[in-house]
Amino acid sequence: MCEFKKEEFDRLAAEWRYIITDMICRAGSGHLGGALSLVEIVMTLYRRVMRIAPENPEWPQRDRLIVSKGHAGPVVYIALAHAGFFPANWLKTLNADGTRLPSHCDQSRTPGIDMTTGSLGQGLSCACGLALAGRMDGKKHRLFCIVGDGECQEGQIWEAAMFAGHHKLDNLVAITDYNQLQIDGFVKDINTLEPLVARWRAFGWEVFEINGHDWDDIYNGLNKGIAVTGKPAMIIAHTIKGKGCREIENKPESHNIKIADAAAYQKYMNALEVTDVTLPY
Repeated sequence: MCEFKKEEFDRLAAEWRYIITDMICRAGSGHLGGALSLVEIVMTLYRRVMRIAPENPEWPQRDRLIVSKGHAGPVVYIALAHAGFFPANWLKTLNADGTRLPSHCDQSRTPGIDMTTGSLGQGLSCACGLALAGRMDGKKHRLFCIVGDGECQEGQIWEAAMFAGHHKLDNLVAITDYNQLQIDGFVKDINTLEPLVARWRAFGWEVFEINGHDWDDIYNGLNKGIAVTGKPAMIIAHTIKGKGCREIENKPESHNIKIADAAAYQKYMNALEVTDVTLPY
């Protein structure tokens, strides 16, 4: 666990956004918007909340994080590298031939990844299974699962929600990255999720709403979720897709960018709030 200093965390969040953008631009394409929207949440999980052991990624008592929206892999990779799970110079190999860091999370390739994800709708089901197994085995570790808002239009999400509520999986804390956008446009225009809070409560979950870019809100919300007993907890995090990059912030085209040449690379890098970051590779 790291001591929280707002100035330090703000600086680190800006650095992470710069590195994530560089990683995706080097790869030639990638899901930039949904990675940038999760920076503060993932940083808080790895630096302030989760029990992890980078020197022993398979430590049985570790907390697990399943990123069901597996296309946000780059933000998880930078968190893992920063924590010491693997060398930072791996980050420049995102999605390259032979990489250990594919565009979507893959537990067979990357130390610290707890579940291979990317086929949307499946991650929450996996988290439910791990949570139930942990309880049956008498384990004390906690399960965290991040789902996308567009992903919550998938029927399997609600099957998992029903299962978790029925089995009262209070060792499971899920987080919805509610950035209001999906690949084809705004969520509300494609298939609205509202009333989202009421829907999760109807499935037997305790629900908290937070500002997904406010350090205190994130930390307090996660700890409220952890403290819930007798039911699973859902944290609905209101976020901004593409946060910190003026070129794509809150725009549908942020979902998957294409980098055709050096000019396109500079366009995205120059649009970041902080541009004087030294790359760790």
